[in-house]
Amino acid sequence: MIETLVKSIFIDGKWQTAESDQTETVYNPATMDAIADVSYGGKAETKKAIDAAHKAFSSWSDLTGRERSKILYKAHEIMLEETDRLAKILTTEQGKPLKEAAGEIKSAASFLLWYAEEASRSYGEWLPSSIKSKRMLVIPQPVGVVGAITPWNFPASMITRKIAPALAAGCTVVLKPAPETPLSAIEIIKILERAGLPNGVVNLVTGDAEAIGTTLLTSKNVRLITFTGSTKVGKYLMRESANHVKKLSLELGGHAPIIVFDDADLEKAAAMSLASKFRNNGQTCICANRLYVHESVQEKFTKLLIEKVRELKVGYGLDADTDLGPLINQQASQKVQTHLDDAVEKGARIVYGGKRLNGDLNGYFYHPTVLSEITDDMLVMNEETFGPVIPIQPFSDEDSVINKANDTDYGLAAYIFTENTSRAIRVSEKLEYGIVGVNDVFPAVAEAPFGGIKQSGIGKEGGHYGMHEFLEMKFVSMGI
Repeated sequence: MIETLVKSIFIDGKWQTAESDQTETVYNPATMDAIADVSYGGKAETKKAIDAAHKAFSSWSDLTGRERSKILYKAHEIMLEETDRLAKILTTEQGKPLKEAAGEIKSAASFLLWYAEEASRSYGEWLPSSIKSKRMLVIPQPVGVVGAITPWNFPASMITRKIAPALAAGCTVVLKPAPETPLSAIEIIKILERAGLPNGVVNLVTGDAEAIGTTLLTSKNVRLITFTGSTKVGKYLMRESANHVKKLSLELGGHAPIIVFDDADLEKAAAMSLASKFRNNGQTCICANRLYVHESVQEKFTKLLIEKVRELKVGYGLDADTDLGPLINQQASQKVQTHLDDAVEKGARIVYGGKRLNGDLNGYFYHPTVLSEITDDMLVMNEETFGPVIPIQPFSDEDSVINKANDTDYGLAAYIFTENTSRAIRVSEKLEYGIVGVNDVFPAVAEAPFGGIKQSGIGKEGGHYGMHEFLEMKFVSMGI
């Protein structure tokens, strides 16, 4: 156990326990060991957190962007200094390999840095008037209190990707982290506290997801909900936020295709397809879910991919040579098995892997799996597996594969591999996705917009676009 954490609720600058004294145990998914107990808050704690954020909003939003940026710069420095320690905590509660966890901590810090810089660049506009006696201005102003709900698969970077632009814009925040991974959230709040963040500007409530979420939704003082998670929950938030007409920023599920054309660099395509699919053990919203390979290179590509998959080592994330850690829990493991069983029943062939890993490993481990003989009615081709299974399907021409790639309710990320510039531009424009990677499967960076279309979400995170979600544009018309 890392330590027994009881005071995991942070309201108005004070660490405290839940009023009920109830706690919830956090488990290491690799070993099944209990690692910490965190406070199990609910409605009462969330209301207090909202009140604290609402009270702090006036003074925080009155600061200049440069004044707010100093705190974000300091938090960025502290986070980088403590990368190793934070990475070990992240791996212990989430399971991903330590090298991936360290990469995530650095990514999380990059959002603090980017929005420290953007805090001074919130621009308005002076509009040319068609009436001589009028002058017209557009003024950006912070939206108010933000409710931030974050997932377990990236428990550090998803927090700073939301909190950093909110703070830069002048908003205050109530954060609800995933119950599986609250320890990283606690550490991030401690870093902001050390960086000099005033009381009440960011508040943390761990515990009852339904009670916390409902309180955020029903409070008139919460003006925006920013959420990363499933499309099902995103739809619920849309419905329930209607009573107060809250702004929403939703980063939801995905079902990313990778398209490998016949002119692709196959070595690069195989290596990057593997990196996309098996990063975080397939538990990412933008990882490859469907792999379309031109029929003329399918055999060669599949051979290259399998050679690379065979080299992956599954094990405990804290072991230096581990490439794949565990799935997050039993439910995730069962979903992978359900998708695999469905595919096999409908004619898929297991080319590699295809079973749970037992032996000396105690957690939710699964073999990296490659499937062929795929048909469009299989679950793996229609639902987000969120695990280490990749189906390969051949295609014959550009138009048909674009149609297949677009034939989904999701629209978060898609990837293509080609050495033809014209094709790269043409296909990128036709793919119905918010993000397209061309010979690149790692598009998420602090300086660029991240977000989907269709049922994959609303709004953008990252880049200067990420600030827009937390701002209202006020129009001022002056007669002179």
